Formats: sequence, C-alpha cells, structure tokens
Amino acid sequence: MPDLENDQSHGDDFPAAFDPRLFTPGPLTTSLSVKQAMVHDIGAWDAPLRLLVREIRSSLLEIADTSVEAGWECVLMQGSGSFSVESAVVSLSPRSGRFAVVSNGAYGERMVKIAQMAGIDVVPIRFAEDEQAKAGRVLEVLESDASIHTVGVIHCETTTGLINDIDVVGRAVRKAGRRYMVDAMSSFGAYPIDLEAIGADVLISSANKCIEGVPGFGFVLARRALLEEAGVGGWARSHCMDLYDQWVGFQTGGKFRFTPPNQILLGFRQALREFFAEGGVAARQLRYQGNHEALLEGMARLGFVPFLPRERMSHIITTFYCPSDPKFDFDTFYNRLSDLGMVIYPGKVTGATCFRIGNIGRLFPKDIEALLLALEQVVRVMGFEPGRVERVAPATESL
Repeated sequence: MPDLENDQSHGDDFPAAFDPRLFTPGPLTTSLSVKQAMVHDIGAWDAPLRLLVREIRSSLLEIADTSVEAGWECVLMQGSGSFSVESAVVSLSPRSGRFAVVSNGAYGERMVKIAQMAGIDVVPIRFAEDEQAKAGRVLEVLESDASIHTVGVIHCETTTGLINDIDVVGRAVRKAGRRYMVDAMSSFGAYPIDLEAIGADVLISSANKCIEGVPGFGFVLARRALLEEAGVGGWARSHCMDLYDQWVGFQTGGKFRFTPPNQILLGFRQALREFFAEGGVAARQLRYQGNHEALLEGMARLGFVPFLPRERMSHIITTFYCPSDPKFDFDTFYNRLSDLGMVIYPGKVTGATCFRIGNIGRLFPKDIEALLLALEQVVRVMGFEPGRVERVAPATESL
C-alpha cells in the first residue's frame, strides 16, 4: 500500500497561510497531485474527453461493486451535489403519484423542497435530528398510501453527522414494493454500499466528497430500466437537469449536453486513481475512522460536548455543541482557528448552536492532532469552558 501520509501530494506540503486544512464536509483538503492534474486544457468535443468520461463512469460503478452488465448506469451532472439530487428527483419521479422523503435534518428537508418546487406531490416522513430513521414507521406510511412511488433517504445527514441505516430502511421499501433513492452524498466511497442488497434503484453522490476530488459535478447511479422508463414517460421537469437526456448524450456520443467541467474531470480521474491505490472503500473507511476516533478522544479531553450519542455518529463529520459560556463567540472561535490554518464548519441544527468538524478529505490522524493543538490554544486564549453547553430537544416538525 502506498505511503500516503508521507508522499509529496499531502496537503502538509503547503504553508497553512495558503493552503489550510479543511475539516469540512466539502470542499475538502485535496492532494497536490489532484491539483496538478487540473492545470491542463482539454476540448469539449475531443476524443480524450470522451475517454475520460467513460473511465470515470466505469470507475464509479466499480466502487459501487456493480456494472453496466448488471443493469446499472452512471450519469454525471454538472454543478454541486445538490444539482445531482435535484436532477434525480425531477427526472426519475413519475408524473403521477407521490414521492416520500425520510428526513432527519437539513439535507432531507432540501430533498423535500426540491420535490415541492418541481410540482411533485411529496410526503415527508420526519424524525428528530438526533434520531435515526425507523423502518417500521416508513413501512407504516407506505402501507397506508398506495400512491407513493419512491422513497428518498439521506445516508449520512451532514447536518449532524448522523448515519441512517439504509439497509434496514431499504427492506421496508422493498417490502412495500416501491422505488428507493439513496442520497449518499457524503458517504459514497467511505462506507461499503451494496446497491442490490439494500434494494436501491438510485444512488447520488458528488466529486468533492470521499473520492477527494474538487467541486464541479455530481453523479447518479441508476438502474438502466428506470432511466429508460423515465425517458419514455417524459418524467423530467427541467431541461438542464434532465438526467435521461444527459445519459443519452453519454451513450450516443460520450458528451455532456452543455459545457463540461473539463478540468474538474481531470482532477477527479487522478483522485480516483489515488482512491484505488489506497485500497478502495475499505482503506478509505479505515483512515476516516481513525480520524474520527482521534477527534472524539481529543475533543473529550478538551471538554467539548458532541451533539449525537456515539452509536449514531458517522465517521464523516461530527457535530459539537457551542459552549454557552459568555466568553465564547463562534465567529471569533472560527477566525482564530482559521488563522492557524484550521477551517471548521458552522452548525446547522435547528434550535441549537453547534459547530461541525469533518474527518474526510486528504486528512490523517496527525492532521487531527494538529487541529486539537490549535483548539487547545484557542480555548486557552479565549478563556471559555468547552463543556458549558445548553442542550436542546432536537426538532422534527419544525424543520
């Protein structure tokens, strides 16, 4: 296995003032070699781009342990990950019937809003922000409403870092005979996902998450039969976000319908090569778990209080309560850490003041150690008590 921690592509090769460590859910700290791969031009209509797109699509199916031969397709879509979520929702929902969304955070609510604004009749199945989705309740809703054709769920709700059991929820969806759409935006590549075992019909993720590329496109893995059904039925509610038409473009000429993110694709191909060289999903999961464990241990030592119980946490991103100590001010806290080359993320929990720390990207336990040293310094300078917090009851219907 390559010595990733000491090779010349590690982010430590840059001074902190110019290339900070990004402890966020994306954009992420990326390797130098990914950055270097993007400093080239490539024509939008040229054969090298078509070959590049073909390689990327094939590699993403390989990560999902499936293939074109198994009836699956990979469709790339320009824009942020949310663009790909929207393209899947508005393109793969029949013109009649209802779309159910399992929601326990802001990203579930974003999927609800996407459906609503597209004129899709949506049924939110809400849980508290610190509560994992319960298959029994999902099945109860499905059995009481035969008009629901699809169920969407967020695998890792990056609002809090909560991980939903997409296998257990998938069993309920399969039992009810409905389609299953999984938003694996921040988990794909860091958790093994068996599409057939969980009964998925659609999976969505993005270039700038656990594959460690940069922002610019997302991707949708979908059953070919579903794409074909959507095309025949004219399901798409957006011209630019028409997933079926994008797929047809790849199948017939290997091209994006509109301007492709060429440099981003070049960087992503390099990120894929590094992903496989590291050892694929298993190795990346192990590294992120190491980051997560080091973070939890260090934050507990400093006195910070996590929002979720340990058993509900992902190893993607972790949410902590902001101290209620009057000496604590988040903007000052954030800026002092940023001045030390450490970038964290603000909170997104309804009714609670929190902040988030990501474990993904080109980060290793030694980077977590550096963050913890910076946190210790900032706590000392600001003089607040990390463990002084005001807990709140997580929201459900107020989302």
